[in-house]
Amino acid sequence: MILDEHLLDDAAALSAADPSGSLLAVAGAGAQVRSALTAATEAGVERVAAEGRPRAVIVASLGGSAVVGDVLTMLAGSGSPVPVSVRRGLPLPGWVGSLDLVVAVSMSGRAPGPLGLAAEAARRGARLLTVGAAGSPLAEVALRTGGVHVPVPPSPTKAGRASRLGLWSLLVPVVAASHAVGLTDASPAVLERVAERLDSCAEAFRPASEAFVNPAKSLALELASSVLVVLGDGDVTGVAATRTVSMLARTARVPAMRGALPDEAADVVATFGGPFAARTADDVFADPEVDGPVPPQLRLLLLRDAPPSLDRPDGAWLETSRTADAVRLTAQDAGVRVSQLTAEPGHPLERLAGLVALTDFASVYLALASGVDPLTSPHVADLRDRTR
Repeated sequence: MILDEHLLDDAAALSAADPSGSLLAVAGAGAQVRSALTAATEAGVERVAAEGRPRAVIVASLGGSAVVGDVLTMLAGSGSPVPVSVRRGLPLPGWVGSLDLVVAVSMSGRAPGPLGLAAEAARRGARLLTVGAAGSPLAEVALRTGGVHVPVPPSPTKAGRASRLGLWSLLVPVVAASHAVGLTDASPAVLERVAERLDSCAEAFRPASEAFVNPAKSLALELASSVLVVLGDGDVTGVAATRTVSMLARTARVPAMRGALPDEAADVVATFGGPFAARTADDVFADPEVDGPVPPQLRLLLLRDAPPSLDRPDGAWLETSRTADAVRLTAQDAGVRVSQLTAEPGHPLERLAGLVALTDFASVYLALASGVDPLTSPHVADLRDRTR
């Protein structure tokens, strides 16, 4: 990967290289939260709780919006009074009926998976919440059957209309509904704190900030020309790892594998002895003309949750923290480069927001410095044409 490092410190050049407004879209994440909460309120999202707490919640989301289901599952937690399941497409489980809430999310309102699941849920008389474009087929399903549809607020940029860069526009109405039915404690006050954290991140990661003081630009430089393993040390960071891998692939065209502790610790550290782990790039005697170009090197991107607070048991955090420390030390002993990001304290959604903002900005910076359009992949377009 050839990286134009000078581009990263030239705000005007970054803007010129980003006509679709991907940087503006990630910088506007806080505004997305506020606009989406307003849209949810105006749509009457609290009506999903009119009949009390549902028996179960099923989330239909895929592609760039798939993380919505992951976030709701994380927020509900293993002790949730209501089971949460995520579906990418038909069939809807046979037991789903009038006692259950089905949430279907699609930026365009036309994705076959969520649309088909919403239509089937409506036929069975389930409660229905849809999030997507106004006037779309998904909206029509909800409105025709007495469900709630939350329209995605308009975006000032083309990039903001893409599901992965309009994440918060899709996620916030679902979170608001989860609070209304008593599934999570993510109140409007929590969402405002999330918006404030995203605003702070946008200021810290802004294009005019030079790389040596900009954590997102520094991370982009670290991740360049690497074979990446993204590892989360818990529920919050596990979702962040999934999001990071997706953004690196779709935005920067960089493949990466993800894992979560403690289950995948052994799988990850096993790669430290593989062909990508040797640190030939640091060999001062290496001659590219004789030895050939240096191959991409393995890098561990370790996402750490904030230290324990009153909302999490100390024992659980200490166990995963010890495992994460062991993985990091094993990597360093094996000569594998390590980048470590630690969430700032706060509500789980605040902690997630900070990590997502940093890795989203880094993915866009990495794409632009590599000469890649962060928004559009011709190969994804070809795939869609061939699967229609």
